[in-house]
Amino acid sequence: MNPRAARSHLRRMRMKQWKHPRILALFQDSCLDPKSKAAGPKAMLLELAIARMDFLRSHEKILLSRAIGSTEALLSLRLQELQGIIMRSLNREVWNPADCLEKARRDEEFLSYKGIAFVTVEDPRYPPQLRETYRPPFGLYVRGRLPDAEMPCVALVGTRAATGRGLKAAFSLAEDLSSRGISVISGLALGIDSAAHRGALRGRAKTLAVLPGGMDSVYPASNKNLAARILDEGGCLVTENPPETQIRRYRFPERNRIIAGLARSCVVIEAPDGSGALITAEHSLSEGRDVFVHSACLGGNRNSGCGALLNQGAVAVATSDDIIAEWASCGGRGAEFYTAGKKEEIQQHG
Repeated sequence: MNPRAARSHLRRMRMKQWKHPRILALFQDSCLDPKSKAAGPKAMLLELAIARMDFLRSHEKILLSRAIGSTEALLSLRLQELQGIIMRSLNREVWNPADCLEKARRDEEFLSYKGIAFVTVEDPRYPPQLRETYRPPFGLYVRGRLPDAEMPCVALVGTRAATGRGLKAAFSLAEDLSSRGISVISGLALGIDSAAHRGALRGRAKTLAVLPGGMDSVYPASNKNLAARILDEGGCLVTENPPETQIRRYRFPERNRIIAGLARSCVVIEAPDGSGALITAEHSLSEGRDVFVHSACLGGNRNSGCGALLNQGAVAVATSDDIIAEWASCGGRGAEFYTAGKKEEIQQHG
């Protein structure tokens, strides 16, 4: 192992913080591999109805989807049978499959009208990087085009109350990554997220925004025009929440786990202690993904969270070259992309 690879391996070992079991006992007999399922309106209606069951956890929705094969079977399913499938008790009042099916029918009409796809975890179109995470969403509501699964993506996150230096750093790095064909992922929030999306729109790659609510409402409302630009430029909006989902505080950490799961690496641009961006970094660490901090904002009074990450072993980066070099030092897809990118640059510039 060369010295750079050794340092990278040591850094990963220092930063990993396993807080959850990687394999649930419920999934020991089967893995989440994409497979073809019965297609058609009824199959989609069943999946949308299960997605509406917010009293179930992600893996419980997957188990229920595997256990029943039709809307008729769902309507006839008793609470005791459901509890046997998910292996835990539920309040009797929450089980109302007929109501979930009625909401699913309205969702189906809305998705068809807006051109939104619903992709379950066992659909081949589901992002494979996200499927490999500890707690993948049962399904994703997708408006636009998902990034190429074969190409690496980078998440850029940070505080909403960013400094001018932080906004400039986010915009510049996002534009730099996008110009290299690397998709940028963020949360469409104010501050760093918005700057990252705008910078990515200046490049040739697409940008993906993960929403904390339903696809029918962009949060914050002031970013509706930015969301429209993302779609117009061939990007993508993604959420795990059905339409009409209200914004709640707990939905933001849930959104952040999806941002981390979709990305090859996460760059925290600027973040004070307690920032939600640090939750995204924690999710990235728990999934074994790279976590970087931007060097331009280190030492700032709004960046104590990044300083803590740096002390824990995160690497400071400033450009796409820094990130790709780190990928190359670890081998794998990053090295192939780095080599291809260098060859393309040499050909373009002689």
